Amino acid sequence: MSAPSGGGNLVQVRPKRVRSVAVPAALVVFVVCGVAALMLRSTANGLLLTVSDQVAMVGIGAVLAGLILLSTRPRLRADESGVEVRNSILTRRYSWSDVRGVSFPEGATCARLELPDDEYEPITAIQSFDGEHAVRAMRDLRALRREIGHIDG
Repeated sequence: MSAPSGGGNLVQVRPKRVRSVAVPAALVVFVVCGVAALMLRSTANGLLLTVSDQVAMVGIGAVLAGLILLSTRPRLRADESGVEVRNSILTRRYSWSDVRGVSFPEGATCARLELPDDEYEPITAIQSFDGEHAVRAMRDLRALRREIGHIDG
């Protein structure tokens, strides 16, 4: 989870359990769409699917699988200069001076960075259903924050 980087500390976190669910689910969706495309060439009621229909069905399976795999993309990288939070689509970088705290509110599904003006950034790389992995990630992130002179409120 944490690793030295150059002359300092680096905390990197990715979700664990979501990968064990999302990758097989994406594969199943893609395979089911591919098999359906092959099996639905002609139907008993006379409907004839063309090759372009079959290709489109496989394409739909690929798009759906890709959307499922977006849930495996989140990552957190933190070092002395700041925190980079990559959620499913967007990546944002914050300097430590902009981070007011790091929290995991009770009942929340993921951790978050507390920002100025009562705003926050969800950290979907640290998810509650990852259990001890999430606890270690929060400890490492908070320890790094303390080491560089910022204290959680």
